[in-house]
Parts: sequence; structure tokens; C-alpha cells
Amino acid sequence: FVMRQWGLHQGLTEDKTIGANGFEKVKLIPDGAALFTRGMGMSCNWDTERGFGERSWRYAAVINDMKVEKLFIEGGGITQNSGPDPFEVSDAGTMLDYLKSVN
Repeated sequence: FVMRQWGLHQGLTEDKTIGANGFEKVKLIPDGAALFTRGMGMSCNWDTERGFGERSWRYAAVINDMKVEKLFIEGGGITQNSGPDPFEVSDAGTMLDYLKSVN
């Protein structure tokens, strides 16, 4: 429900095909139990600082054919209970610049 609403708010076109579950060109993947996050080694706890508990540290990844090609990790690495919430290298501009540079 939350992922659908977020996708709609972002202007994504819903796939209305019977049995479809998502959007036409983008697959939004929730990670409520943090299984993907832990698998990526990006799990952090923000329980004392924000009361959130386990969350994903902010990062952007290029994944091709199930292989991580490039990671942009905020703050240079994971910080448990971080006061600041950095947002400098996982932004769309950094990702687009990288993708343009490798093509």
C-alpha cells in the first residue's frame, strides 16, 4: 500500500494488466523486514537518535545482472544512531552523472 502510494505520488504509471502488481517501467521493492538491507550490509539502528529502530543507511547502487557495479554510500560508511542524516552522494544527480560517464 505505501509503495503504491509513493509510486503514484512520483508520477509512475500503474500497470493495470490483470494480475499485475506494480508500475509499467519501474519495480518498487519494499524491504519491511530489512532482509535486502542486511544482505547489502547496509543495516543501521536509529533507535536512540530517532526512535526508528533498524533502517537502511542511505545509499544508491547500480546493479547490473545481479552484480553491484557501483555504490554511493553516504558519509563514507554506516554510522549507528547517526545524528546527521547525510544526503550528498546518493542523490539523483550523482547517479545520473555516473551513468553518463560509463556509457
